[in-house]
Amino acid sequence: MRNSLNRFVAARKHPEPDRDLIALLDHVQKACRAIAKLAAQGALRTPATHNLGVNIRGEEQMLLDVLANSTMMRCGEESGQLCGMLSEEMTDPYRIPQWRQCGRYLLVFDPLDGSSNIDVDMTVGTIFSILRAPEGVTEPGIAAFLQPGTQQAAAGYAIYGPATMLVMSLGSGVNAFTLDADSGSFILTHPDLRIKETAREFAINVANRRFWEPPVRRYVDECIEGAAGPRGIDFNMRWVASLVAEAHRILIRGGVFLYPHDSKDPKKSGGLRLIYEANPMAMLVEQAGGAASTGRRRILDISPNELHQRIPVVLGAKLEVERLVRYHEAYDRGEDLIFEAPLFHSRSLFRSI
Repeated sequence: MRNSLNRFVAARKHPEPDRDLIALLDHVQKACRAIAKLAAQGALRTPATHNLGVNIRGEEQMLLDVLANSTMMRCGEESGQLCGMLSEEMTDPYRIPQWRQCGRYLLVFDPLDGSSNIDVDMTVGTIFSILRAPEGVTEPGIAAFLQPGTQQAAAGYAIYGPATMLVMSLGSGVNAFTLDADSGSFILTHPDLRIKETAREFAINVANRRFWEPPVRRYVDECIEGAAGPRGIDFNMRWVASLVAEAHRILIRGGVFLYPHDSKDPKKSGGLRLIYEANPMAMLVEQAGGAASTGRRRILDISPNELHQRIPVVLGAKLEVERLVRYHEAYDRGEDLIFEAPLFHSRSLFRSI
């Protein structure tokens, strides 16, 4: 008998099954199935791909963003296990109405990550994180959601590609489930995913190189030099502009993803939202044996100071992330190093790191 997501979660011993959490996850997967159906119709549903203009945070918003958000909101309410929700599409937290059953969990999510890819029919996804509401809180305000990533009860994402998959962690490993279109069930297909410590593949938007800090430029330049450079191996470079797609590739076949701090927009402290993008992905990557950092600090240790806080993100192969952290540490110490593209293979202490 094939192992469905529901059966898998219910049979877990570490952590022990939590009936409320199982019920909530059942509604999360229900929402992901519905969003997958919406995304799959593409141009057949022209209004769904219509650009609504710029949202309150100055980002382009598609109608499919709104539809995905309302789908997750509806399923979250129906679960009866939540007392509040927070989404990329909402300015403030949403409290479960009094006429609904109220639970002890908080759901935070990005309903449609990578929506800029919709018009070219590329991969998009949904990211979610489940937090426990503070003791005694039934009407959560902003403070209830400002929890470090270490407090996540569960995290995961759905990826809507050639197959729809749900990748999830309950704090003890990472498992991936593929949607069986015939039965409507998510079936365990990739148990206990592990990320190799080293990598030969990296993902970053090189068009922003001129805005990067020197440690990031140094790392990418060394990768681009390949076998002729200090790393002594050839790397492949990828960039999909979808966090779900980038993280999924790393979980399945390894690599490292960088969305570093840059000077392109001085008002932004980073590119990705801490609570509903960076934290859930950091939990998944660490549970799979990888590492997740801002370049200077472990992501899961950061206590958010605002709901939509942005941070730099480096995640994936453990040894690659650690190398980038060392580069940042050396730079912050003020070491006099050449970080520009080494056209003449100038030497630096990094060649022995």
